[in-house]
Amino acid sequence: MDDNLFLPDHDPTSELEAIKKSRACILSFTEKFNDRDLAGMDGMLHFPHIILSGEKMEIWASPSRLPDDFFEQLSAATGWASSVYESIDPVLVSPRKVHFIVEYSRRRADQSIITIHKNLWVVTHEQYRWGIKLRSY
Repeated sequence: MDDNLFLPDHDPTSELEAIKKSRACILSFTEKFNDRDLAGMDGMLHFPHIILSGEKMEIWASPSRLPDDFFEQLSAATGWASSVYESIDPVLVSPRKVHFIVEYSRRRADQSIITIHKNLWVVTHEQYRWGIKLRSY
């Protein structure tokens, strides 16, 4: 076991700066999501990327895990046209990792709400950039 697993390296980045940069990562991810840009979305993730949906965990070892017609399927099944953040609240902050409670709505083209989701997302600073490491649905 890694002796430093529970003692992360010290980083001089302030918590406010970590929140600002990690929040910008989340906003960029959703901008790319709404643009239907799969490669751009992958660029905002860290790999391996963890998705915890209910009690089921999936680990994406690398990018390009969503099918090319992901957005067409989502739109056909639900009427989805865009996603809008209702809130993005940091709940646990360190200089290289921020946990957020993310609440967003999926909306139709007329902006009526299809569903509202409240999730836990973890954004980390790795390989010289901020990226989403874990999404819990």
